[in-house]
Amino acid sequence: MRRSQLERELSQLAGFDAPTASLEQYRTPGDVAAHLCHLATLYDDLDRPVVDLGCGTGVLALGTVLAGARSVLGIERDRDALVVAQRNERQLLLTSPPQWIQGDVSSPPIDCDGVTVVMNPPFGAQKTNVHADRPFLRTAADIGAVSYSIHNAGSKEFLTAFVGEHGGTITHAFSLAFDVTHSFEFHTEGRRTIDAEAYRIEW
Repeated sequence: MRRSQLERELSQLAGFDAPTASLEQYRTPGDVAAHLCHLATLYDDLDRPVVDLGCGTGVLALGTVLAGARSVLGIERDRDALVVAQRNERQLLLTSPPQWIQGDVSSPPIDCDGVTVVMNPPFGAQKTNVHADRPFLRTAADIGAVSYSIHNAGSKEFLTAFVGEHGGTITHAFSLAFDVTHSFEFHTEGRRTIDAEAYRIEW
């Protein structure tokens, strides 16, 4: 599937029915997901099993299926989010849909090793959620052959140090425009574009 078509398919998927601020539940934009999935195809990273850590409503997991992945697992702690992910799956009429599992990303409920990890972890923007991306990165280092992840702008210094300490290598780093729609009471705009960064890391 071409990147433009992939973006169209993913952009029509539903977001969270009742997002939780403390979990930073923002829907991954279709263009961002399509970008990561397209890059993964260029490096044959979808030839191995894919694990979406904190899959939310399933945009990245479903994107990898549309991009050609044959084995995809989405792990998410929020059961309500998984309901939306399954609804999005049915909308796409997939012949080989992801497997959805409720669980904590810091302790995956099934054995995974040498997989391709995709994830949009919390940015840690909430005071009660500082460093919330750390458990995601630790698990990616433990189970991943390679990972694709989205982070707040200005994360490169931290990620370079973390990846180096865990024996990994950042192969790609690029800036992204990440659109956030009005989701919580403290949001004052209907839509806001924030600066973000995406990384491909070989572990």
